Amino acid sequence: MTGTYEHSIDAKGRLFIPSKLREELGLSFYLAMGVDACLAIYPQETWNRFTEKFASLPMTQSRAMRTLFANATKCELDSQGRIVVPLKLRQYAALDKDVVIIGVNDRAEIWSAETWNAQEEEEMTPEKMSACMEALGF
Repeated sequence: MTGTYEHSIDAKGRLFIPSKLREELGLSFYLAMGVDACLAIYPQETWNRFTEKFASLPMTQSRAMRTLFANATKCELDSQGRIVVPLKLRQYAALDKDVVIIGVNDRAEIWSAETWNAQEEEEMTPEKMSACMEALGF
């Protein structure tokens, strides 16, 4: 998944998912807390790999993931291409009204527009991109 999409969450917590991402996500997908101050949207196949890896962890390590699974939700689009973002997840990612949805390879992320814009400004430098490519072996 790739791209950047700017949208708004309405008063009922509904968020429009761009058609390009809907094609890649499929009919149902999962919404969960992201690693940073964002939410992650996982297509079914990616979620399956994620849960298989989780199932292989020792119980002592898997306890740390309870909150993630307790607050994850399976999403299906309404007739207008929207999902409802639960209040706890909106609070986790500080999502108020303006959001940015970005494609991140095998998932998408939902960010507060303010948080994303600040992070992108900090990260979008030739030096940081060069270091990233070097770390990947390019």
